[in-house]
Amino acid sequence: MADAPAAERLALVTGTSTGIGAAIARLLLARGWEVAGIARRNLGIEDSRYRHLAADLQDAPAAAAAIESRFGELLGDPRWRRVGLVNNAASAAATGPVQRLDAAELVRVYSVNVAIPLWLMGLVARRSPREAAIRIVNLSSGAAVRAAPGLAAYCSSKAALRMAGMVFGAELDSPLRPADTPIDLSIVSYSPGVVDTEMQLASRSMQAEEFPWGGMFRDFAAQGLLAAPDLPAAEVVALLETDAGERFAERKRG
Repeated sequence: MADAPAAERLALVTGTSTGIGAAIARLLLARGWEVAGIARRNLGIEDSRYRHLAADLQDAPAAAAAIESRFGELLGDPRWRRVGLVNNAASAAATGPVQRLDAAELVRVYSVNVAIPLWLMGLVARRSPREAAIRIVNLSSGAAVRAAPGLAAYCSSKAALRMAGMVFGAELDSPLRPADTPIDLSIVSYSPGVVDTEMQLASRSMQAEEFPWGGMFRDFAAQGLLAAPDLPAAEVVALLETDAGERFAERKRG
């Protein structure tokens, strides 16, 4: 299945305007995939195999309606032998001590980091051809398993996405699995490590009293320890193209 002809592979990728998402979209196109990108800003790719949807994932109901309207029929095209989903978009807003967090901002963070990725997993399973190989990669973080003061919203939302992938994987071999679910479906929670992205830049710019981990990230940058987005992008694409897939697995860069 990994060597399916280029015209028979489709990937949905969120957060394609910058960083890892942009690198993934470009590499997929270079490898012959068709790509449906979702981000507030357009990546600016001039390629007949790239489709872009400008959507604000902070508003889950509106974003879900727009995504299904734009890409639902595309996903169901019977020519696809392989369909990939990369839940890359993430928000690190709502930072600071828990007692100072704003409820409305928390809703926006959980929309981007949990609600839309979880809904997209269901959309891909529901709309893709049953015979297609489905590969889902959820971008994770050390924050999903380690408490970072000042990042309660980010840590808890990444932990929630990790668990959502586990639950979905468990459902695939349970009585809850719908009869029309694609047979060959696997989910990977992938941690890219410390990567030079806009989110990293924002973290390095925050005041110590707001985000005590900022100094550590500034040290990473000063020591040249931040990986280029192309490195995790290559590993994500390899995961999308693999044939051997567990229902749920966890991977780290390298």
